[in-house]
Amino acid sequence: MKKNIFNLLTLLIFCHLSVFSQPGSGTKWTPDGKGYYEEKDNAIVKFSLETQKYEVIIPANLLKSPESNTSLEIKNFGFTPDEEKVLIYTNSRKVWRYETRGDYWILDRKSGKLGQLGKSLPESSLMFAKISPDGKYAAYVSNRNIYLEDLSTGKIKPLTTSEGKPKLINGTFDWAYEEEFSIYDGFRWSPDSKRIAYWQIDATDIKYFNLINNTDAIYSRVVPIEYPKVGEDPSACRIGVVDIKKGKTTWMNVPGDNKQHYIPRMEWAGNADQLLIQQLDRKQQVSRLFYANAKTGAANNFFEETDKKAWVDVRTIWHEDNPAGWEWINGGKEFLWVSDKDGWTHLYRVSRDGKTENLITKGEYDIIDPLRYDQKSGYVYFTASPENSTQKYLYRIQVNGEAQAERISPYSQAGTHEYNISANANYAQHVFSNYYTPYSVEWISLPDHKSLDMANSVESKIDPAKKAASNVEFVKLTTASGVEIDGWMAKPTNFDPNKKYATVFYVYGEPAGMTSADTWAVGKNRFYNGSMADDGYIYISVDGRGSPAPKGVAWRKSIYKNIGIINIKDQAEACMALQAKYPFIDKERIAVHGWSGGGSSTLNLLFKYPDLYQTGIAGAAVANQLTYDNIYQERYMGVPPEDLAGFIEGSPINHVKNFKGNLLYIHGTGDDNVHYQNGEMLLNEMIKYNKQFQFMPYPNRTHSAREGEGTTEHMRTLFTNYLKEHCPPGGK
Repeated sequence: MKKNIFNLLTLLIFCHLSVFSQPGSGTKWTPDGKGYYEEKDNAIVKFSLETQKYEVIIPANLLKSPESNTSLEIKNFGFTPDEEKVLIYTNSRKVWRYETRGDYWILDRKSGKLGQLGKSLPESSLMFAKISPDGKYAAYVSNRNIYLEDLSTGKIKPLTTSEGKPKLINGTFDWAYEEEFSIYDGFRWSPDSKRIAYWQIDATDIKYFNLINNTDAIYSRVVPIEYPKVGEDPSACRIGVVDIKKGKTTWMNVPGDNKQHYIPRMEWAGNADQLLIQQLDRKQQVSRLFYANAKTGAANNFFEETDKKAWVDVRTIWHEDNPAGWEWINGGKEFLWVSDKDGWTHLYRVSRDGKTENLITKGEYDIIDPLRYDQKSGYVYFTASPENSTQKYLYRIQVNGEAQAERISPYSQAGTHEYNISANANYAQHVFSNYYTPYSVEWISLPDHKSLDMANSVESKIDPAKKAASNVEFVKLTTASGVEIDGWMAKPTNFDPNKKYATVFYVYGEPAGMTSADTWAVGKNRFYNGSMADDGYIYISVDGRGSPAPKGVAWRKSIYKNIGIINIKDQAEACMALQAKYPFIDKERIAVHGWSGGGSSTLNLLFKYPDLYQTGIAGAAVANQLTYDNIYQERYMGVPPEDLAGFIEGSPINHVKNFKGNLLYIHGTGDDNVHYQNGEMLLNEMIKYNKQFQFMPYPNRTHSAREGEGTTEHMRTLFTNYLKEHCPPGGK
């Protein structure tokens, strides 16, 4: 149900996945923070930010398979802290959404020897390989178990077993944990290299949801997925610590029923004796932090946060070398914590024992992403946008909280800024865009935010003439319910305000994403062949309540038990307000489209407001909220049967009888996220009420529906032709 990524470039640059914990494309900073490493022409090179020059660190001839003498196709790489060894990730394959399994190689830089890890294990089966802090061992997951490899002898031994349970998962996660808590790598080396802490997920009682592949062979093939639906108990989860010499696991005694809680975060607590574990209750309204003794398993609850009116957010990683939901400071005596307990998302400084906490960021604004703590200066960097929820800027503040936050992003660069900051906070990779400036990348110094290459700086790419020529304007309006809504409008080429134009709304409408952000994506539709503006369409998108706009808790969490209800009301009332404000919007030619959660919103708008929207194009929609996974849907809607009413009212299939317009529905039959069954449930309801519409299944395509030769072009043609036929463009 989560949105597709609107900003692919930013995703690629700011994936923030540690090279040693989970394959990704984050910046590989040099230890001194003055440069970064990258793969270039099958070699690994270093780029110096001070000299702006490249230097070959590992030549291509050292990165060839000894057996075949062919160059490794480097998917990712990472150095050990002493930089004596480099770990190479290659031959990658998808597990769910991401290519988290593959082959790993280690290059010893002193000897020049290149060797493959796990050679006796199946090809492309290794996950999250990490070298121990002392450099003597490597550990990795294969076929749901953790293995240890002695780098001096090549001897491999399993540290965990499946215990005869095919659904027992050690060191990685099932579908729901990966998707909803953004965790992939499920094990951590202890600082002294003697133990490994890991998650164990027991999905034995989780039912398979079977996808059917009808096209790759004469006989169909069943593709089973362990998928806990709404109302089903979660997978059992616990944390173990295995002694690598003895191979014995000690289980951490986190209290409670392990089938009625989640453990979304776990890390070593700054030493080799303790773990810090975050536990959530089933409803995700109580977050508890525990210290667990690695030797005895004794667990002590020392910090707790609750939100009985909605849910407690689980923080994603701060930066690529810290996948935890917290950041240690002051030599491990305190940690930084993010909470919205006072109505706004703020940073707190918490003592190690949890007894003292101090608010750092004060005021009626949300921090968006915590990015980096600079121990030397005492500053913490984060993004926020106190004045405009559609934009994002870099700020810093002293962790003592005695001063106000200082904006670092230049005031001349209005729009959306993303940053990847070096460990010493002296440099950063900076990506900028706004509605008239394409995504631009530069390297800057901090805190002065000075570009290191002025000729190709972001500032040089911002053109006032393009702003003046843009067909996009941002809109702010108040609905009949008194809700202030932000969004954008892209007007047709050669716009005539005295004419009435066909208008298309782009919607998402759920807590996983916002569409009103001031980025280069504004006004663009990847599903449309050609130019909507040139063809004569007005294109609009607005964000209602429940979107993750930085507008405070009251805005974001008002959607609790209201998905498909309050967000749909806001979208419809915004459409009405826009029609009243702008007479050039043709009320007889209103279309709406969206994908995933946006597909659900599209269906609900067509079914609940059939006199407002005449045409809709919905893709991969959750037509029945009871079909989606328990972690996401229960977080925002409660746990049935107690909270069943909201699921019924918010599900589009329960409002089909009101439909009277035009609908194109699209779904991939291989969608492991929003299952194709939603399309067939919708079909049954449409048939029941004799509602005519167009249905397009894409065989074996996943949630993004991008696989297969010709798929993208076919879908764009389908979308464009349907829109033009049922919502003809142009002014009248």
